[in-house]
Formats: sequence, structure tokens, C-alpha cells
Amino acid sequence: MEKHRLVLFITYDGILEPLGQSQVLQYLLNLAHDHKIILISYEKANDWANAIERQLLIRKLREAHILWMPLRYHKSPTVPATSFDLFVGFWLCVYLTICYRVEIVHARSYVPAILAVTLKALFRVRFIFDMRGFWADEKVDAGQWHQGSWLYATAKWFEKMFLTKADVVVSLTHAGVEEIKKFPYVQQRVPRVEVIPTCTNLELFHPQNLFVRKSDQHFTLGYVGTVSGWYLFEPALQSFLLLKEIDSRSRLLILNRGEHDFIHTCLMKQGIPIDQVEIRSVAYQQMPLEMNRMDAAVFFIKPAFSKRASAATKLGELLGCGVPCLSNDGIGDMTQIIEGEGVGVILREFTAESQRMAIQQLAQIARQPNIRARCVAAARRHFSLDDGVKAYHRIYQSLQNK
Repeated sequence: MEKHRLVLFITYDGILEPLGQSQVLQYLLNLAHDHKIILISYEKANDWANAIERQLLIRKLREAHILWMPLRYHKSPTVPATSFDLFVGFWLCVYLTICYRVEIVHARSYVPAILAVTLKALFRVRFIFDMRGFWADEKVDAGQWHQGSWLYATAKWFEKMFLTKADVVVSLTHAGVEEIKKFPYVQQRVPRVEVIPTCTNLELFHPQNLFVRKSDQHFTLGYVGTVSGWYLFEPALQSFLLLKEIDSRSRLLILNRGEHDFIHTCLMKQGIPIDQVEIRSVAYQQMPLEMNRMDAAVFFIKPAFSKRASAATKLGELLGCGVPCLSNDGIGDMTQIIEGEGVGVILREFTAESQRMAIQQLAQIARQPNIRARCVAAARRHFSLDDGVKAYHRIYQSLQNK
């Protein structure tokens, strides 16, 4: 099949980190079958230092005929570091746009969107704003910014520009789309918005078997990913303590990178013996194997405005592995998915009694004979990578045909 015109994909997340592996690389490897793709990513020093993983990724991208242009990510001080990254990225984008005749720029989140909207003004390229959530509000909800700060005001000004200038806006959730429609500046012209959730490679994330656990095995509660920011880690640990009231042999398996000291501090604060907890840092390819050890998983997110447009990547991955989940209300479309599919429990208030009832319900659901098959079916309906790739393919085609 003859490939279509070239797409420049820009992400501020590194492709070498787990999020980049699951939410960028998996899409692009499939889209590269039908589209010419140049990928710009900002890689963190620790990830780049892993020479084995780096060479494997280079080979994988080369085999897919994706031209990868990695840049160095700089974290602090925040404004100078990000400004420097944008400066370097701008000149690289201009060079690539001129030399390769880029016609579509696909920007993943806000920082890359600054580059994309600038390229649109300079070269009249098509601009896809893959917003991934209300980023400025996420910064406030995570306690990193103040709502009255100039950083927040600047980010919201850029958000307005992105939403009004983009040829297509991609939202992770239907709830996020409803919030966008309420913004005063889109009342005259509602942008074209497509909903594509955080999809999962279900060929990788799948159960080792579809059978319920044996009754004589201890119950393993899982926690996956970040424990800081807008994630509420201590209520998750409290859920584990409540689970131990039901089954004293229960164990907690935590998969996390880079926050182990903080996790140990939280465990001590909650009085959880370390011998009841296993903390592991594993590569993306090993995540499904570890998730398959879990009988159920728990994660809570601050129920704030920004989370209306968010979708937790881990939900699709856990369901794909057949793991029912306990989470909280007010996060994107998660309540409708978990309750509608019967694949877990939604907590509506953080009280001791509500948490006790929720963990009891979760334990009961995890023991149901068909729960793993039901979780997998829900993952296929809501988080299929194949469906996500097809959706992006349709967007690319629609812009190329104009």
C-alpha cells in the first residue's frame, strides 16, 4: 500500500519510559504501516542511559520506518528548562517541516502543541491537538501550580489557542468533551473533537488464564504506577489494611518506578509491615506478567475538574490482564466503565465505612468465576489498541484528503 503524506508526531514524554511505550510507541508502530511518520520525543537522562533498551528501541523504530529524532528533556528550573526544550524543538521542527514537507503535525499534550500551533502559523500544516486532559488544571490539582499564578494563566491562554486553532482535538473522555463545549470561546465554533481513550495493547496485556484463583491462595492486591501528585496513595494503603481484616494473609504488590523511598515512608505511617508488601520496578514488557499476579487492584485519583478529561492508562492494562479494580468517582468515564461492565467498585466518598464496604465488594467480585473473562471483554470494548489506531488513521486520512 502506498503510504500517505508525512506526519510529524511530537511528544514531551520519552519513548523509553513506560508511558511513552504504552501511549505513543504502540500507536505509532501500527500507524506506520500506512503513514510516513517522524517522531520527536524528549528523553530523560536515566532512560537514555539504558543502552540496551535504547538500542532495542532504535532497531524497532528503524524496522517500522519511523524516523526518530530524540531530544534531551530538561526538568528544572521549570520555566527556563521548558523554554530551552521548546527553543531546541522549534528549530528541529522547522528543519524537518521544510526538508520533509510535513503536512500534519500531531502534538501530544500542551508543550508540543506550542510547537505545532507555531508550525501551523508559519507553514499552514494541519494541526492535531491530542490534549490528554486539562493540563494546566492538572498542575493546580497536583499542587504544583497556584490557580492565580501567571504560569496557570499563560497555560490557559495557550489552551484557548490550541482548541480554536486545531483542525482536530482528541480527548481521552466523553466527559472532557462536555466540559470543552462549556468554554465560552468555543460557543461560536465548537472544534472537531474525537474521543480516543488511553488504549491498551491487548496482545501484550492479557491473562495467563481465565480461571479464578484457588481458595487456598492468599489474596494479592495490586497498585500500579505513580504514588504522588494527584494520586491518593494513603487511601489505597488504607484499603489494603481493610482487606487484611477480611483475609489476614493478603499481600500488597506495588509496581512503581522512582518513588520507593516515599512508598516506604507511607507504609511506616500506616503501620503496614514491609514483609506483607512487595515493591517492584519492572520494564514495560514485564508489566503484564506482574499484573497477572494480582487478584484485584486499587488506585484513587483526586476528584478534581481536570480529571474530567483524564483516563488512567493502568485501567485498560489491568482489565486486559483480567484484574478487577477499585477506584473513585469523578474521573473521566471511569465510573460508567467499571460499574457498567461490573469489573470493579467505585468509591464515592472517602469514609472508613465506605472504604470497608468497597473493599469487601471488590474481594467478592474478584472471587467470581467469570471475572477475568468479564474484565478482558470490557477492555476489548473500551480500550482496544486496534480501535484506537483505526481512529487515528481516520483522522489522518480526513486531514490528508482536504
